[in-house]
Amino acid sequence: MIIILGLIILVAAAALAVAGIFGNTGSAHAVNGAFSVFGHPMNGSTGTLFLFGIIVGAAAMLGLGLLLAGAHRTSRRGLEARRDLRHSRHERAAADRDRDALADQRDTARTQAATAGQERDAATEQRDGLLRTIRRSRAQSPGTPSGD
Repeated sequence: MIIILGLIILVAAAALAVAGIFGNTGSAHAVNGAFSVFGHPMNGSTGTLFLFGIIVGAAAMLGLGLLLAGAHRTSRRGLEARRDLRHSRHERAAADRDRDALADQRDTARTQAATAGQERDAATEQRDGLLRTIRRSRAQSPGTPSGD
């Protein structure tokens, strides 16, 4: 909004300055007679004309100042948005690294659990095989009760 207001004031001051320049016609550019700016008759001395020039220049400076202030404000917002985006990307990268580390830990734990299960199954099979061997050897040896 400030940019638009500053632009309007700057354009109005420029239009007044151009109208004053083209309205001040004559052989020596003296303010002998009245001239008009946008239909408003202007008469007076060169001092009055100089005063109007100062007022138009001040209005132009005000408009330009507002225009530049609005542009600076907009650029500062853009800078903050880029900074926030960069910070967000860093946070996302850190979260991705943490997620990948947790996934690696999960995969390692699953692998260890599967290996432990296979070792347990192998030990169980070995135990069962030994028990069968012991039972067969007892069943084949003479003098052992068959009820054990």
